[in-house]
Amino acid sequence: MADCVFCRIIAGEVPAHVVLETDDLLAFLDARPVFKGHVLLVPRTHVETLPDLPAGLRDPFLEQAQRLATAVKDALGAQGSFVAINNTVSQSVPHLHLHVVPRTKGDGLRGFFWPRTKYADDEAAAYADKLREALVQPDD
Repeated sequence: MADCVFCRIIAGEVPAHVVLETDDLLAFLDARPVFKGHVLLVPRTHVETLPDLPAGLRDPFLEQAQRLATAVKDALGAQGSFVAINNTVSQSVPHLHLHVVPRTKGDGLRGFFWPRTKYADDEAAAYADKLREALVQPDD
């Protein structure tokens, strides 16, 4: 897509600090990092959200996400990482991208994207029931 900045990065039209390349995926430093070393993993094919990701890319996508989560620890001395995907809401670029943000204890990142809430009595069970029902496949 000509107007997608990530597609333009993939095409080499927009410069980026690439950290990983495969035939199907590209990872590069976020231009506006939460912390230095913040990486974005994207499919080379324009896919807007995680539900749109083709089945054949699911395992490779997660495999490379695992490698990046390990790399931020090993290469940058992080104690861990924050790994996240936004789908539509808060998705600054409408091209699937997974964030791998290096984390250290006391780094100041609290309540990163959303406020916390609590369930009322028995409300959690009702939410869990709804989600289980939605996950049932027609063949199940």
